[in-house]
Amino acid sequence: MRQDTPKQKITPKPAQHGVTKLSLPRTIHLVPLDCVDGFEIRPGFYEINGATAIPGGVNFTVYSRGATAIELLLFHRMEDEPFAVIPFPKHYRIGNVYSMIVFKLNIEEFEYAYRVDGPYEPEKGLIFDKNRYLLDPYAKAVTGQSQWGISAPWGQHYRARVVKDDFDWGDMASPLLPVEDLIIYELHVRGYTKHDSSGVFHPGTFDGLMEKLPYLLELGVNVVELMPIFEFDEMQDYREIDGEKLYNYWGYNTVSFFSPNTSYTASTEYNREGNELKNLIRVFNQHGIEVFLDVVFNHTAEGNENGPFFSFKGFDNNIYYMLTPDGKYYNFSGCGNSLNCNHPVVHQMILDCLRYWTTTYRVNGFRFDLASILGRDEYGAPMNEPPLLQSLAFDPILGDVKLIAEAWDAAGLYQVGTFPAWNRWAEWNGKYRDDLRRYLKGDDGMAQAAAMRIAGSKDLYSANNRKNASVNFITCHDGFTLYDLYSYNEKHNLKNGWDNTDGSNDNASWNCGAEGETGSVLINGLRRRMMRNAFAILMCSRGIPMFLAGDEFCNTQFGNNNAYCQDNITSWLDWNLLEENQDMFRFFQYMIRFRKDHRILRVNISDGACGFPDTSFHGVTPWHSQFAGHEHYVGVLFAGQEKNHPPQIVYVASNAYWEELDVRLPHLPADMHWQLAADTWEAEQKPDIFAEHTFAIQARSVMVWTAVEK
Repeated sequence: MRQDTPKQKITPKPAQHGVTKLSLPRTIHLVPLDCVDGFEIRPGFYEINGATAIPGGVNFTVYSRGATAIELLLFHRMEDEPFAVIPFPKHYRIGNVYSMIVFKLNIEEFEYAYRVDGPYEPEKGLIFDKNRYLLDPYAKAVTGQSQWGISAPWGQHYRARVVKDDFDWGDMASPLLPVEDLIIYELHVRGYTKHDSSGVFHPGTFDGLMEKLPYLLELGVNVVELMPIFEFDEMQDYREIDGEKLYNYWGYNTVSFFSPNTSYTASTEYNREGNELKNLIRVFNQHGIEVFLDVVFNHTAEGNENGPFFSFKGFDNNIYYMLTPDGKYYNFSGCGNSLNCNHPVVHQMILDCLRYWTTTYRVNGFRFDLASILGRDEYGAPMNEPPLLQSLAFDPILGDVKLIAEAWDAAGLYQVGTFPAWNRWAEWNGKYRDDLRRYLKGDDGMAQAAAMRIAGSKDLYSANNRKNASVNFITCHDGFTLYDLYSYNEKHNLKNGWDNTDGSNDNASWNCGAEGETGSVLINGLRRRMMRNAFAILMCSRGIPMFLAGDEFCNTQFGNNNAYCQDNITSWLDWNLLEENQDMFRFFQYMIRFRKDHRILRVNISDGACGFPDTSFHGVTPWHSQFAGHEHYVGVLFAGQEKNHPPQIVYVASNAYWEELDVRLPHLPADMHWQLAADTWEAEQKPDIFAEHTFAIQARSVMVWTAVEK
């Protein structure tokens, strides 16, 4: 009940020079608090979204344009029914924002959700239901999901906790690595250490990943890109097939954009959710390793009209999602719905979200899944200058974080090389993957395309306005591992339960003569050489290299190229393979170190050196840029010289042919000769091999030469 008190009358008094002064009372009586369901409340802070602890209480702020009433529900842990229901008084609404402070709430003693009332007109996209519990779109922690693979009690994963942000970052500063120096290592937090062979104390968790820091430093990567760690529901579409439990393992089904996945923690973090992840980022950054997040803003876990209903549908379905004229869901994501990213409200939420992860978690970069959806308007049409993408490019808080787009979507919009960038966005270069895969396995007519990709894809990214835009990769989570790329001609996804119809049919893979595992020494030797070829080329290409965790020790998914549901040895890294394949690990180490030692491979450092231009293409005969003489051979030469430093000249020779070739090298100045830096024909590199004008390159192999003084 609202209790009014008599207002003290303020009477103006005459003042000199005709100026009227007000005589204020010596004491000001504050308007008493409202009282609802035993709780004292008052209007809150309307510009602070979500639930925030403040001195003496908690501020709750939530938005809905179409709602007619909103209720705050408070729960004790693990109880299904609320112990308090507090309607937002009508005069607590300003515009479309409802804000309320509830006093004397201990954040460790409650969880919360909302109920929202409003019109039900599905043909207009309005589907309000006052009986549903709704998760706060700005929730900082989601309850009921902390144990992987266990269904939450009814309704609990629609509830949130208030998080106390008291993590001590000390004097930590971001490494701020130059973009051209990045070497990205993509991994799944759970799958990286879940297998017993990982040898960690906390398998499948953020702490387990941190236990692998010495290994990552030994390998030499300087970025870990984490597959989705926003709260998702692994039980969505849960199935059992032939006794195998199938989950939504990858996590591309966001439940809450502001909440970390609590099942990835080694211990329950009541009201401190995120501290384990923060500690991981702090320690990695202190050791020079940046942490990127793979973020999913193209859709949510609510799916289409047949999907679950737990948050955005209940607040403003027709705002958060792209809807057809009859109220159905556009599906550019392939997952049932598409987030309406360029609506001002959704635009603001995404910006707030990324700012939150940047400031509260100190995240160093973001990779945007199916990012082309972020450039569509509310009807799904691609926009020339999407407001959201432009805002992210120029936002001051995001000024130092790296932004990487997966520049396509599931509806066929392919923007590799044309993604709206403002010289700020990098792109997963799908053409690099496709062209290099086809070239390396020996397809005809791919030499020219391969040379362009190695040289930085200048045909896609103008040097003037798309610097460091190409993220080069041959493997990633989506598709074959590097070992499987050269062990299988066809995908083997039957264990996914879709009769092998899921996953890409176009893999440009080659089994080297036998499908799957084989005892053939020749075939296994060829497979390992093909893997070395791919990685040597990746490390010697201009752009930002990225590879999949486990490729460095021949990890396999047994031919499954869409292991999104496989929470088992199919997706988990088998660390026993590291011991079995130490030669491959050492080769990866060596090539990473070689890239770091030769800046010319990463960036144009001058217009050239020793009479060579910055970049030049060569066939088996020098300077034949159209690769005359053999269409399965590519030579790419990089040359440059920084002030007060010796010249850097690197010649990358790749033979995708099935026979040995004789190659003539470009002539060097008289006081220099060519030194062999890498040869994939051999597992271990041999120093002190020199050449003057010619060399022989073995079948299906790569050689890297550097110019040195005699």
